[in-house]
Amino acid sequence: MFHIVLFEPEIPPNTGNIIRLCANTGAKLHLIEPLGFSLDDAKLKRAGLDYHEFAKITIHQNFLMFVKETPIRNLYACSTKGKSLYTEVIYQKNDALLFGPESRGLPTEILDNDLVTKVVKLPMQAHSRSLNLSNAVAIFLFEAWRQNDFA
Repeated sequence: MFHIVLFEPEIPPNTGNIIRLCANTGAKLHLIEPLGFSLDDAKLKRAGLDYHEFAKITIHQNFLMFVKETPIRNLYACSTKGKSLYTEVIYQKNDALLFGPESRGLPTEILDNDLVTKVVKLPMQAHSRSLNLSNAVAIFLFEAWRQNDFA
């Protein structure tokens, strides 16, 4: 099982899509507060359809509480600021993939934190800002899952 970690997510449909993704892959979803929406938000529910009941979701007060409350093997910060490509990592069971808020990405204090194993990125065209959050999460998660024979 992998852990998907959304640090201060802002857009309900993205989180809804990621809930559906986690339900279908067996990944556990962690939401780090503050959230930019209520978990009762209609857009969140619509995007997640009826998958909420099949997803494992935990809410954490802050980044340090997530680390304290969650037994993980490696913590990969997924960011356009990464030096390594996502395909250069050997993912293992209980690894966590950490993503930042849609409008600003992960803050420097998280990217530079000693608790982060490595900062990794997706390849993109020069001068591109970023991919949609739920698309990026899907790419990272499916690569990790593929490397583990979809177990």
